[in-house]
Amino acid sequence: MTRAQRVLLLVANLVAAAAFAWPLLVPAVPSQAQAAAPWAALALVPIAVVLVLIALDASIRSATTLAMLGTLTAVGAAVRLAGTGVGGVEAVFVVLILAGRAFGARFGFLLGVLVIALSSIASGFGPWTPFQMIACAWVGAGAGLLPGGRRVVGEHGGRRGARWREVALLASYGVVASYAFGAVMNLWFWPFAVGPETSISYSPDAPLATNLGSFLSYTLVTSTLTWDTIRAITSVVGIAVAGPAVLAALRRAKVRPENASRAPRSASRTPRSASRTG
Repeated sequence: MTRAQRVLLLVANLVAAAAFAWPLLVPAVPSQAQAAAPWAALALVPIAVVLVLIALDASIRSATTLAMLGTLTAVGAAVRLAGTGVGGVEAVFVVLILAGRAFGARFGFLLGVLVIALSSIASGFGPWTPFQMIACAWVGAGAGLLPGGRRVVGEHGGRRGARWREVALLASYGVVASYAFGAVMNLWFWPFAVGPETSISYSPDAPLATNLGSFLSYTLVTSTLTWDTIRAITSVVGIAVAGPAVLAALRRAKVRPENASRAPRSASRTPRSASRTG
């Protein structure tokens, strides 16, 4: 990835974050906020497209990696649809975290966007869909950015401790991601989610610190203690149970560019060495 692509990727993610946090950045009365929400969602669509195009670089465009991306997208969408209507039980985070860890941040980002897009064909699109796409993309990308991934290789008994430390790291990340996902998904529609006269309501005239405190109270009582906690437990259990086997399988399927590039060179040496012996 070039420096210009990195800068563009950073800017696009910052703009996406601003779309989530607009209630804290742009004063608006609840009626205006309700009218502005679809526009904020619509603005995220081209941002998502830009991010996907940047993430889809040469390391992702190999036939095997694209096939794995398609397969995991279908699996993730099926898992998400299976949990629809079961409050907080979202095992799709297990798929995103394990795949992001095995294949890297860009793969995890793409998988998050595509899983939400594909599953929304069946579950329905709405103003929330672009926000879910970006938030799930961040979950998958974050797993790929966690430290120590390259050191956990092999499947021998001597590596067992390292593999379980990795599972513990991913499970802890799953908890953080579950609560962070719930918070950012609450933030964009919070101004019109409750009436204007409550202690957790958005106030267009209040300072940032006051509105931030009101939002934290709102998200605590509406999702953190319930939906997000169940999501966190589901993620921990899923990663602990399936993590070691799934990570090993995904890593075996992963195409390593450096290995592919070495093969032609080693093959090209064979005729030269053979000619010398002759």
